[in-house]
Amino acid sequence: MSIQTTDIPFSGPPRHRLLLLTRRYLQQAAIVGVAVALVVWFGCSVRHALAQKGIQFSFGYLWNSAGISLSEGVVIAFEGLRPILRPFSSTDTNAQALLAGLGNTLKVTLSAILLSTAFGTIVGIGRLSTNWLVRNLSFGLVECVRNTPLLIQIVFWYFAVVLRFPPADAASSWFGGLIASRSGVFLPGIAVSDVASPVSWSLLVCGFGAAFAALFVGHRATKAALCAASAAAVTGSIIVGFPLALDLPVATRFGANGGTVLTPEMTAILLAIVVNSSAYVAEIVRGAIDALPKGQWEASAALGLSRSHTLRDIILPQVFRVVLPSFANRYISLTKDTSLGIAIGYPDLFNVSGTVSNQTGRNLEGVIIVMLTYLVLSWIISACMNLINARANARGGS
Repeated sequence: MSIQTTDIPFSGPPRHRLLLLTRRYLQQAAIVGVAVALVVWFGCSVRHALAQKGIQFSFGYLWNSAGISLSEGVVIAFEGLRPILRPFSSTDTNAQALLAGLGNTLKVTLSAILLSTAFGTIVGIGRLSTNWLVRNLSFGLVECVRNTPLLIQIVFWYFAVVLRFPPADAASSWFGGLIASRSGVFLPGIAVSDVASPVSWSLLVCGFGAAFAALFVGHRATKAALCAASAAAVTGSIIVGFPLALDLPVATRFGANGGTVLTPEMTAILLAIVVNSSAYVAEIVRGAIDALPKGQWEASAALGLSRSHTLRDIILPQVFRVVLPSFANRYISLTKDTSLGIAIGYPDLFNVSGTVSNQTGRNLEGVIIVMLTYLVLSWIISACMNLINARANARGGS
């Protein structure tokens, strides 16, 4: 799946354009109709074959009690009208188990997208560094990662790195807020106050909403007004009792408490996917920088700009407008790679779906749910990157 970058307009007299448009729409409608007919025929055939063997095709099992436990994963529950997140329990339904697995998949996906983009860009720039050591270290990292299977990398990070962390009673601590042990990695997190008033929550939500809307507004005056409204709402929330606070992990004799916890399985799958995707992102960035005219570097040097200033103010703004379609494909592949977490027991969507299918015997229904979920996730990523790409091209004037 790729994002749209061009739209070829029709030319010629209006009647000719109308005929071309009509013919194109009829061709597309015919293709869609044939595809739908094939899917319906395949579904009916499968259902008939299952019925002959006494197997019913139904998704009703989703509302039955799961009867399984997950090492991690949360579900949404309600205390009155207030939604809360609580750990998954065996009394929850199969649908909630799948949602907990989907949440674990999204945690890894979103974290890996952010980290691999940042780390891959640094490595890609390092591939073109004038420093011999930096350039060759970046080259070695990219070649090593790209030429070994991701599954082997996941196993390496889990058994050779994460499970080699010190035990809980001798956990390593860095920077006063990062604790790593075989029990997992503890990071600073956000604590939610139980006594915060609805007014403070409302102001905070309005503040974040205004800041988010400002990202998609092109008019400068409107953007400035939204930013000012966001700052005022957050300030008001702080005055009446801010509902969020920084939660630092604290090392104890038996491990650590507080903060955000990454289990050993999540730490390993996240490290593997971030490093693996960073290698591909680095090559995308390096190729885009190489494709720019060399005269830009020479012109910047003639103006007295340093290499770092040229890279930051001239090269990278052009590069990120060019690499967005390639980034979209990389992010979609990254999302599907999270299903390999089953190799080390990480309870992602694919792993949980397999467990539920084995318990209920609904393998076909489980496969369909997983396939459709990854398809929707890919569409969402593609749509988001299309939106960002359109805005970047509009600003770039291309």
